[in-house]
Amino acid sequence: MTRAEEILALCRQMGAGEEQDELLLPLIEAVSAGLERRLKPGVAPEDCGSAFLLAAALCAMDGLEEAAGTAGVSSFTAGEVSIHTRGREEGTRTDQAQRLLAPWLGETGFAFRGVRG
Repeated sequence: MTRAEEILALCRQMGAGEEQDELLLPLIEAVSAGLERRLKPGVAPEDCGSAFLLAAALCAMDGLEEAAGTAGVSSFTAGEVSIHTRGREEGTRTDQAQRLLAPWLGETGFAFRGVRG
């Protein structure tokens, strides 16, 4: 089974349907390549164990929701229209993926800066 197939299987377990494959497969490829570029020098996706696959699936599912326009929506009612959104304090799947891969990532958006005395 290829890496993309393993990630797709995880996306299916997270609720993605086969009808979404046309969009999901390119998302998986893009997310995998992006995460792989962010790994520390000398670290391969295989070095991360299942964490890389899970992180890629989490990011792909976020991308799928963004593309479908359902990102952040926790419930929707048609009669007497009401839409409930998740708060940003919960974070996104992509945030969770970055925390999961943190030990293997190079640049994580946080850095110490030297101060001359």
